[in-house]
Amino acid sequence: MKAIMKIRPAKNHDARKIYEFLCEKEEFLFDFRDFEINYRLCISNGDNIYLVAVDEKNDAAGFISCHGATVLHEGGFVYEIKELFIEKKYRKAGIGKMLIKQLQETLAKRLYQRLEIAVNNKRSDLIQFYKNNGFAMTHVKMVHEK
Repeated sequence: MKAIMKIRPAKNHDARKIYEFLCEKEEFLFDFRDFEINYRLCISNGDNIYLVAVDEKNDAAGFISCHGATVLHEGGFVYEIKELFIEKKYRKAGIGKMLIKQLQETLAKRLYQRLEIAVNNKRSDLIQFYKNNGFAMTHVKMVHEK
């Protein structure tokens, strides 16, 4: 679907739509009250960057979240993309690329060592998407479930 998109910082009123995006992405219905509390904490943290892609009607079509933290063995601040989601009807329209570009422009004004992303091995399409957007596979992420 061809649409005119604008990228802007996420706001409190975006909570419901981002909640819906993440419930779809994770195929899980989160408790909205808990989600909203966590969402507001995340977007108010100056070390995090949350961006939303909106269409000409100002309806959210996708978003990206990125958290920053000091990592001792990296020698400073590292950012990691935590979520990237594009609504189905807008996929393949370049919105993910727009969100990453805006994220990189925002990060260019900050001091940091690197930008990282962890992708599930099963998602070869996403791995290729990130490679096409300048990311290189340099690490293996391992998880120990609670």
